[in-house]
Amino acid sequence: MDDRVAALERQIFDFLGYQWAPILANFLHIMAVILGIFGTVQYRSRYLILYAAWLVLWVGWNAFIICFYLEVGQLSQDRDFIMTFNTSLHRSWWMENGPGCLVTPVLNSRLALEDHHVISVTGCLLDYPYIEALSSALQIFLALFGFVFACYVSKVFLEEEDSFDFIGGFDSYGYQAPQKTSHLQLQPLYTSG
Repeated sequence: MDDRVAALERQIFDFLGYQWAPILANFLHIMAVILGIFGTVQYRSRYLILYAAWLVLWVGWNAFIICFYLEVGQLSQDRDFIMTFNTSLHRSWWMENGPGCLVTPVLNSRLALEDHHVISVTGCLLDYPYIEALSSALQIFLALFGFVFACYVSKVFLEEEDSFDFIGGFDSYGYQAPQKTSHLQLQPLYTSG
């Protein structure tokens, strides 16, 4: 699975769950991947260096997502609506649609707000926080591979730029700069008029 496919898969499931912060981050990541591909195809080391710098931020973002869904430290999914920018009560799409999950509406619940319903999710083979954490772990793995690739390829491109033969005589074996002569003979130029 390559980075583009994994980012697109993640983007789709975040759209289904109305997770606006990950949607924005995934969009930026897809743009950075396109920039990295462009840099590779066009032999542009600066684009690859920019892609590698983005991957460092991407690893940090995915580490945050893992901590958020596993509720590390003071993070709480019940209290913090960071993923939706506090605009809705939506959760991960995997919460209701995970493998083996049975969704049962809770009727006459006092917890339900207007235009919302309370559900009970049972029987999941893998709970949604673990699915989200695994997805982020996969993104980190692919980003580390991409970072090594981008650094190596940009190094190769930079070395090629340094050894490029601009005029046809600048190779490292045997190039001699023209010698200056100390006696320069000037002669007049006559034009007929």
